[in-house]
Amino acid sequence: MKHDWITPEWPAPANVKALITTRSGGVSVAPRDSLNLGYKAGDDPAAVTQNRAIVQTVMPQAPRWLAQMHGTRVVTADDIPGTQEQPTAADASVAHQRGTVCAVMIADCLPVLFTNQAGTRVAAAHAGWRGLSGGVIDNTVQAMREAGDDPADLLAYIGPGIGPGAFEVGADVYDAFTARDAAAAAAFKPHAPGKWLADLFTLARRALSRTGVTRVFGGGDCTYSDPSRFFSYRRDRDTGRMAAFIWRE
Repeated sequence: MKHDWITPEWPAPANVKALITTRSGGVSVAPRDSLNLGYKAGDDPAAVTQNRAIVQTVMPQAPRWLAQMHGTRVVTADDIPGTQEQPTAADASVAHQRGTVCAVMIADCLPVLFTNQAGTRVAAAHAGWRGLSGGVIDNTVQAMREAGDDPADLLAYIGPGIGPGAFEVGADVYDAFTARDAAAAAAFKPHAPGKWLADLFTLARRALSRTGVTRVFGGGDCTYSDPSRFFSYRRDRDTGRMAAFIWRE
């Protein structure tokens, strides 16, 4: 079965493995064709289960799925179950143990993956505009800091998300960012009365820089403008979910 999953291009340690799925390589039918990984996307649950099994063949164990809330809570992936029956409500996780797979689902929101340069700790964050403005990246870096990592020693990879030419937002989004960081206004392009085009990639980089993470890679693949490769909730509404994963061997 063919797929074109993304392997991040970043100078992560050799024992750190990461991948980001696209919409190809699964069994779901339109409009969630074909590798939909989200049970809440209106798909046949049996197809989702099969799709997850396909992805899991390249991993050391089942991913630690989250019940994502567009919030800022970070959990320890090693401590949560690798099942979907009662997923833990959070939008980021940190793994300290070898083999634990951090996972976040996406369909326009950004996945941000983290590792330290020693390859002893990894993390994944789900960063849409609510999470970004609320501090999900700040909280993820803080969790790694509390575990002993210097932010200057971290690497971050920004995966595909809705691009700056497609993400029209209102004053609520503009205000959420600029109230905290006035210079964030540079990431918004006036588009219509009371509307802006927001650059989530730039906003994520600003958040990372604010926390002291300076080695940042990726960022730029637009989910909205590439329907053959990516699911996009903003574009299609009725669509599937991709996912980003990171673990250490």
